[in-house]
Amino acid sequence: MTEKPAGPRPERLAGRELLDAVTAELQKQPDVAVGRMFGSEGYSVRGKLFAFVSTDGSLVVKLPAERIEALGLDNMVMHGGPAKEWASVPFADGADRWRAICEEAHAFVDEITPR
Repeated sequence: MTEKPAGPRPERLAGRELLDAVTAELQKQPDVAVGRMFGSEGYSVRGKLFAFVSTDGSLVVKLPAERIEALGLDNMVMHGGPAKEWASVPFADGADRWRAICEEAHAFVDEITPR
């Protein structure tokens, strides 16, 4: 029997570090806070998550389905099927793309979340 490694996987840690860096300006906004989803900490607007890091280190964001398609992103897979309005952005896409997509996800969730 193999033991599970203690703590998060290195990929998730690297992704979380990148997420923290690319959302530094968003984190200064009063309605943005840390939240949890799918076992990962991410960022929320008034309690609704807009971005977090998956176990493989990818960025996961909430966006409209048509925007996910326009950006050429894959839907996050949950319970064997694509999760509507949740997209996965590979770590390799880099900081600039992550930052732009996080800003867009923040704006989308801010718009759909009651004040």
